[in-house]
Amino acid sequence: MHDIPFLDLQAAYRELKADIDKAVARVLESGWYILGPEVEAFEQEFAAYCQADHAVGVGNGLDALVLALRAVGVRPGDEVIVPSNTYIATWLAVTQCGATPVPVEPYESTFNIDPERIEAAITPRTRAILPVHLYGQPADLDPILSVARRHGLRVVEDAAQAHGARYKGRRIGAHGDVAAWSFYPGKNLGALGDGGAVTTDDAAIADRIRLLRNYGSREKYVHEVQGVNSRLDPLQAAVLRVKLTMLDDWNERRRTLAARYAEALAGADLTLPKVPDWAEPVWHLFVIRSRARDALQTRFDRAGIGTLIHYPIPPHAQQAYESLELDDKAFPLACRLAEEGLSLPIGPHLTSDAPVAVANVLERECS
Repeated sequence: MHDIPFLDLQAAYRELKADIDKAVARVLESGWYILGPEVEAFEQEFAAYCQADHAVGVGNGLDALVLALRAVGVRPGDEVIVPSNTYIATWLAVTQCGATPVPVEPYESTFNIDPERIEAAITPRTRAILPVHLYGQPADLDPILSVARRHGLRVVEDAAQAHGARYKGRRIGAHGDVAAWSFYPGKNLGALGDGGAVTTDDAAIADRIRLLRNYGSREKYVHEVQGVNSRLDPLQAAVLRVKLTMLDDWNERRRTLAARYAEALAGADLTLPKVPDWAEPVWHLFVIRSRARDALQTRFDRAGIGTLIHYPIPPHAQQAYESLELDDKAFPLACRLAEEGLSLPIGPHLTSDAPVAVANVLERECS
């Protein structure tokens, strides 16, 4: 019997406890609890890390997506192209803008949206393309950007799982018009609560999001537009500044584990993740596929190995989107990935013998 959790969030705090406690105390003693110097410092540091000109901290990852879409001009009645397989937040951001999500199937090998399918989904109402860098692996951005340019569309990247990932040598953060980030605690760069940000090279987009996140106001009690209250908390910004210094190291630990999984599971009756030559993933998740997924998960549970399913129900099949009347037959890949995908434990504080333990459970069950 093993004791391998899917993810150990407390371990991240324990590793950086002294620095995190000091950062939190600094904010508490400052008396500045909304926006201010701590948030501005994190925005500068995160923008530099992402190789982007601007970063704007917001309340959470969903807000980051919504504000990014609003900032590039998505309005009620528009359409936005989205992956058919993703966490529902990607679709929710579109509908919160009053627009309609138009799903496009993925590459089966990488789980990311297939650029060759996008053009057929474009209509006169299409305003933007919203690729997701799913599980920490970059989507193929160059052909997506090429399609967007031909049709005069904006590209908003959902980078919620891709902190530190690289596409063709450059970090994710400003390939498209704007990238949206989540700092949910389980992310590669996670806060101690909710938090989010957008990054962009476009000063006008950054300025628009700063306006929208703060009640549509630059000057107190003067409101230029109908904004929202979505501001990154200084306490979270302080914690994120500490964790950002460790992000590359923690991502490298994830890469080491992913390589060990690939080696240990090479002979198993599974479909393992595939990485294109141009991608440098950060392994937010290590997702295998099995036609006997549910039975496999039960065996891991009995062996004390934590696993999760990302995601068991595609967005089109959720009750929240039944009004779109989208049929499973139109999205066979999204349905198949939902039925077969299983996320194995991976994280910077997972012991190095976890991949071997997983392989041993498979070997015992098959012998």
